[in-house]
Amino acid sequence: MSLFSRVRLIASRVDEDLAAAQREDPAARSKLEVAIIYSGLHAIWMYRVAHWMWGKPGLRFSSRLLSQIARFLTGIEIHPGATIGRRFFIDHGMGVVIGETAIIGDDVLIYHQVTLGGRARGRFKRHPTIGNRVLIGAGAKVIGDITVGDDAKIGANALVVKDVAPGAVVVGIPSNVRSGDVIA
Repeated sequence: MSLFSRVRLIASRVDEDLAAAQREDPAARSKLEVAIIYSGLHAIWMYRVAHWMWGKPGLRFSSRLLSQIARFLTGIEIHPGATIGRRFFIDHGMGVVIGETAIIGDDVLIYHQVTLGGRARGRFKRHPTIGNRVLIGAGAKVIGDITVGDDAKIGANALVVKDVAPGAVVVGIPSNVRSGDVIA
């Protein structure tokens, strides 16, 4: 891939991220405002650089250092080993934690104080897998090597420790499936 092609690809992905922020946050007035002010987007962009570095021999320390600088600047901690899809948006991101083996699909929206964490120690898959088009409400904790299916919604402050079926709405501590909609 030529340098020009790579630059075009990066520019199109940045534009996708900006559009996702505008789609998900009704307070977003312009792409310029989003690019300059939104700490969730800054954390995602720094994560993307750190994740690229994570896959390069000899750059793991530098990758972790960049992720900690991002944490200091944004209040959002994303391990560079995590795998995050396209058009991911963190709204009001302070306190978000995403663990090393977490996998997040496309078009996912999460709010502040969300944790995608582990329940065990060791070098194996210990963080959740989040499907496409999932919404995770403020303060929710999704813990362990579990799967949240496509189009699921997790209510604010829910504690999720078991798999969530596609399209399900879960609320509570511990979480339970709820029929109807939930406000995150």
